[in-house]
Amino acid sequence: MTDDAFETSLPAPIAAEPAARHETRAVTIGSGARAVTLGGSAPVVVQSMTNTDTADIEATVAQVAALAQAGSELVRLTVDRDEAAAAVPHIRDRLAQKGIEVPLVGDFHYIGHKLLADHPACGEALDKYRINPGNVGFKEKKDRQFASIVELAIKHGKAVRIGANWGSLDQELLTHLMDVNANAKAPLDTRAVTREALARSALLSAQRAEDIGLTRDRIVISAKVSAVQDLIAVYRMLAQRSDYALHLGLTEAGMGSKGIVASSAALGVLLQDGVGDTIRVSLTPEPGGDRTNEVRVAQEILQTMGFRTFVPLVAACPGCGRTTSTVFQELARDIQSHIRERMSVWRRQYPGVETLNVAVMGCIVNGPGESKHADIGISLPGTGEAPAAPVFIDGKKTVTLRGEGIAQEFTRIVDDYVARRFGGVEDGEAAE
Repeated sequence: MTDDAFETSLPAPIAAEPAARHETRAVTIGSGARAVTLGGSAPVVVQSMTNTDTADIEATVAQVAALAQAGSELVRLTVDRDEAAAAVPHIRDRLAQKGIEVPLVGDFHYIGHKLLADHPACGEALDKYRINPGNVGFKEKKDRQFASIVELAIKHGKAVRIGANWGSLDQELLTHLMDVNANAKAPLDTRAVTREALARSALLSAQRAEDIGLTRDRIVISAKVSAVQDLIAVYRMLAQRSDYALHLGLTEAGMGSKGIVASSAALGVLLQDGVGDTIRVSLTPEPGGDRTNEVRVAQEILQTMGFRTFVPLVAACPGCGRTTSTVFQELARDIQSHIRERMSVWRRQYPGVETLNVAVMGCIVNGPGESKHADIGISLPGTGEAPAAPVFIDGKKTVTLRGEGIAQEFTRIVDDYVARRFGGVEDGEAAE
């Protein structure tokens, strides 16, 4: 085949970029050092939620601090009773004393109107309220109690997330839509009607909040479900019908790999569609597990898809029969842990360090090539290969490591590279 024939036979290029971002109203949560903007042209925001008893001030402060330090840009607290509401201002003040300015969101169900009325300091201390139109009140009380919360949000100048949920859907609305569907010429299946009810619950409630006086730049909506396809369908409906800022997240995503895979699949599709202004990965932690894991997963979804950068990426091969030694696995683990531990310091000292790419490879097949493509990489010897590990910096081999101290020496090289590239420090003078 000639070059000309080859060129004319190439197919049209396929778009490799995400869809244009769905245009939404920008919503600012908090003020001053606590301010975080979501929606509009702002980057997608990562948020999380505590699982401590909010009335336990010390435990909640410690967990909020850990979540914020891990990178959560909003943290939600359960406000379910008087003791929890009374604790919120103290939590806000303790965090400020520690220099942690993350905005706090109050999660209200059933009696939120009463708690906010009885504890005005709680309403003032929070930066956003989250209410569920399915359980804010029932029958004749529903509209009145919903209005009470919205009016208090207006009084305190706070944003509100109106979060409909599959598990606590407004039953009056669902029953009405089921009746309408039953009489339709071409009725939909029950799942489709439920999706419609969920989307409509959020949108009707947001419109009601606007009618009361809450401006659109103070409203965030969500419609959470636990099934991936339902979530994708409902949020596509919301994006088609409104320009409210959208909070994404599977509810009850699950534990371990199940929760991570389900959240990644659902959020990945929607983010690629340009839908979503803030995300939470709702992982069920292992007993005694680290709550901050959900923050790291959310960050990794956004970073892997190219929307934001949070921490340097460490690429490592999966291993095969050529890599029967565990050396490269241990080095990949240790380098990743080292980078995460250093990031709290590196972010301050070395602006832009989060864009760093590191490769830890296990044999000669792909090791040198992948290492060359990274900013800094090492190709460890595979089974039967010479006991040598070439190191590549900015695409060029700079040194070959040998012996027992390869891991320690490569870690030192990474530190020196970070200091030199992002901080202008000379070789061997990496900051402690």
